Amino acid sequence: MITAFVDMVGLLMVIPLLPFYAVELGGAGMIVGVLVSSYAVAQLLSAPLWGRVSDRYGRRPALLIGLGFAAVAYVIFSYAGSILALLLSRLVQGAGGGTTGVIQAYVADTTEPENRARSLGWISAATNLGVAIGPVLGSLTYTFGREVPGLCAAALCLLNMLFAWRFLRESHDTAAARAEGVKIRRSREAVLGVVANSGDPASRLIWIYALAMGAFQGMTTVLALFLAFRFDVTEESIGYFFMYIGAISVLTRAAILGPLVDRLGEVRLSRLGIVLLAAGLTLIPLTHEYFTLAVAVALVPLGTAFTFPCITALFSKVVSRHERGLYMGVQQTFGGLARVLGPLWAGWAYDNLGVGIPFWTGAILVAGTLLLGTGMEQFTRQEPATPMPA
Repeated sequence: MITAFVDMVGLLMVIPLLPFYAVELGGAGMIVGVLVSSYAVAQLLSAPLWGRVSDRYGRRPALLIGLGFAAVAYVIFSYAGSILALLLSRLVQGAGGGTTGVIQAYVADTTEPENRARSLGWISAATNLGVAIGPVLGSLTYTFGREVPGLCAAALCLLNMLFAWRFLRESHDTAAARAEGVKIRRSREAVLGVVANSGDPASRLIWIYALAMGAFQGMTTVLALFLAFRFDVTEESIGYFFMYIGAISVLTRAAILGPLVDRLGEVRLSRLGIVLLAAGLTLIPLTHEYFTLAVAVALVPLGTAFTFPCITALFSKVVSRHERGLYMGVQQTFGGLARVLGPLWAGWAYDNLGVGIPFWTGAILVAGTLLLGTGMEQFTRQEPATPMPA
């Protein structure tokens, strides 16, 4: 939780500033979309590899290397004097960001199946606390100079590496996997298996995750531009809007998610989250004053807080424990593809079709995932004893 929190603080110190830096260097909505999605391009390529490495060699070394990539990326961001330099920083960070699935596999390794949604919620609460604090720190450090937010984020990343190296124990018993003769399949084989067997429960959960993530990331891409257009938000104030979103996410995942999982179960709670997320995306472009904006925006972190931890917990129950890292990485690959297409579409639609179109198309996609979750209860009552079919 501490490692994930500090990592997210550094990331969110620079993300809200990215659209403003891009505009300063001559970019517009489409360029912002490309920069945001470039992270996902690198992540979708690296995520299965990191997952496979963590299955073979352990979760801890994979996480440490990923944090090192992020530190380098923040330094590049600090001194970026062109759109290409900003693009390079995002690609480097995305290559290291493929370890998100490793973190999820780490949680699944160390918790019982019935407690995974709750535990993933706590990890998400820690990262969303970083979402709440990071943007404010980014805005505050920006007042000391354009380079300062990125350099501070890099320093945090290095401290995080030292902390993880000292205190984060290994969670995956790689020796046991070798002793059982488990053959970890190749990343390409696992990715193609999702496409070829889209009706399987694991594949359906991956598609739900990816479509919801793409819609959410598309909204995040153009939210700063929308707020600047309609509410005159600037670099100095954008951090507080993200702090509001992060605070709701933290409260929901830390205090509300667990009791609701116990009462409703992961499947039904994920459906509620999908409905709330779709409603928030629909309403945001319709707002013209701060109260209605606050209500509409609040539905988005509520929706994601209920959807993503539950979907990931369900996913961990339908894949083999010895290929957990690989398939968590595959989930991130499809989520990464959505994070590419979502921002690209959102940026282009914002420039050419209208400020509301990115939000409304995302809402339609999210609502459509309800069909994919039909009958999911029967597949998630217990963990499988054998690997997922190719």
